[in-house]
Amino acid sequence: MSWKCPRATNQDRQHVLAFHDDFHTVDRPASSSENEQNPFVLYQQYLHVDAFGEALGIDVDQRRKLIVAADKAVAGIAGTGFFVTPLQRADALSDALKFTASGGIWIKDETGNVAGSQKARHIFTELLHLLFIEHAGRAPWSSIDDRPPLAIASCGNAAIAASTLAASAGWPITVFVPVSASESVVNLLHSLSATVVTCPRVATDPPGDPCVHRFREAVSGGAIPFGVQGTENVWCLDGGRTIGWEMAHAVPTPFNRVVVQVGGGAFASCVGHGFAHTSPTTALHAVQAEGCAPLHRAWEHAQRSGGTRDAGDRWQQCMWPWEQVPHSLADGILDDETYDWISVMNAMSDSHGSPIVAAETQVTEAMSLAHQYTDIDVSPTGTAGLAGVLAMRHTIRDDEKIAVVFSGLLRR
Repeated sequence: MSWKCPRATNQDRQHVLAFHDDFHTVDRPASSSENEQNPFVLYQQYLHVDAFGEALGIDVDQRRKLIVAADKAVAGIAGTGFFVTPLQRADALSDALKFTASGGIWIKDETGNVAGSQKARHIFTELLHLLFIEHAGRAPWSSIDDRPPLAIASCGNAAIAASTLAASAGWPITVFVPVSASESVVNLLHSLSATVVTCPRVATDPPGDPCVHRFREAVSGGAIPFGVQGTENVWCLDGGRTIGWEMAHAVPTPFNRVVVQVGGGAFASCVGHGFAHTSPTTALHAVQAEGCAPLHRAWEHAQRSGGTRDAGDRWQQCMWPWEQVPHSLADGILDDETYDWISVMNAMSDSHGSPIVAAETQVTEAMSLAHQYTDIDVSPTGTAGLAGVLAMRHTIRDDEKIAVVFSGLLRR
């Protein structure tokens, strides 16, 4: 039942946990039998939640059975379990952006994954953490009926993913959403038996997202954090790494750059961590919209105050909530803070990458290009990585191989 730094308090959130790996490289997984497309089976030996299950006394075969059983339960709710999502060169898009035949844009399509985005990958290892505890008889509740509720602050893909996984396990969940949450998303959350709480901005609140404030109050009251912020539940930084491992193993030669959209930062953190163990020469670029770019601001402050790597002891100097009300067509990356900024900045520093701020015109153009030159029904949030490519296209050679992730169905 550990998911955040024990030194963190409601008054002092500036603490973070990190996983320490005992491996230097991640090998390309050998093909297995019926579960060869399940990334949590393919990469089981590299997942920290698997090591946690071993520490609880659960043997490797039983751990795999628990993973497979949980995946099947998810498929019963979502219509699909987890699988290795496609990654291929977008030829028409690459031509439109004037790349040569040896370069171009490769798209990792996560829109067909569980709940329509990559978010469920992060949250699945949080669920496995809890299921392993229950299986080992170490849960602090006496029965399934006594389970404490799960909680998440989100208005989009993460909320849908968390509610889908909660429903698959028969676990109650409360979702804290902003007043701007779309009716279609709220209706979907209700259909998944989630309790939805709308959170207006309140003048008496401290700076930051009111949904996160209400979420933290619920966790203080006994709810289990079940979202995609590593500062709130570090287990979300485990399963998300499978995306980076898959991407690096899918191509014979390394990508020059991987460009990833950033809200709270867990996604970019995981992709960066995944590439670090498989393709360390691939530069990571983290993209935010100009209407909310606290990571880029933190990068600039860190550069002036001692460097961009290991800047955690300069948290107050580098990272604080965005002062203006965040705004962008890519509304899924409008987190007031980049909560997992330290690991994202470390990954960019180690790979010689950098943050990118995309103009709103580029966010809009990326969405248009994606729908014009691909058949992926992706949302503006999901194409924000491509907006980052547009923002830095003048610095990218025509023969460079660029990877982006399209994640998040366009929900109408």
